Amino acid sequence: MSPRLGILAAMDRELDAVLADLRDRRAERVLGRTFHAGSLHGADAVAVISGIGKTAVATTTTLLIERFAAHAIVLIGVAGRVSDALAVGDVVIASELVHHDLDARPIFPRYEVPALRTARLPTDARLAERAAAAAMRFAAGRGTVARGLVLSGDQFLGEERIAELRGRFPDGLAVEMEGAAVAQVCIESGTPCAVVRTISDGGDAASFRRFLERDAGEYARGILAALVPTLA
Repeated sequence: MSPRLGILAAMDRELDAVLADLRDRRAERVLGRTFHAGSLHGADAVAVISGIGKTAVATTTTLLIERFAAHAIVLIGVAGRVSDALAVGDVVIASELVHHDLDARPIFPRYEVPALRTARLPTDARLAERAAAAAMRFAAGRGTVARGLVLSGDQFLGEERIAELRGRFPDGLAVEMEGAAVAQVCIESGTPCAVVRTISDGGDAASFRRFLERDAGEYARGILAALVPTLA
């Protein structure tokens, strides 16, 4: 079997945009999720909605790897701005991720994933580098591309909570609800992964919805169109 790329789209708008480029598409329903397999820009790929939150995306990622034989995983979607240096429309490529709501003190240090004995979960350096290059090609004239720390937790955070998060993680770039769980599953399974997030808001739900409706699909489709051909 040729290497297969697993695509996790965070929202329906993003998945629909990706599916517009998926050729010879066939669908399979597993555990309430619809997996769409086919050819994406010349690569064997399977695309699916990630599910909201870390438990849902961990299940979806595991299915991509175990049932659909994905050799690499790309999570693509939107995120809230943590760094003051970023703006709506900028793209963040995670070099590492943290579960910002994980706290098993005093048994383990705060944020540490006990099974991995680390708090900061790295993505695959080679895949992240290619994702960053693809994002730069797509985002030229639209925004900037940054690489660094992405924070994950099972909450949508408003401006006050993001400010508090910024104090705990001065090097944090963005906050979302799934990436660290994807990284954890991929580290444990030995599967390369990349996490690509476009800044949609700074904790404002109206801005999030507006970006999701108008722009999120275009970003997901455009970045993957630039990335996938480089992975062959």
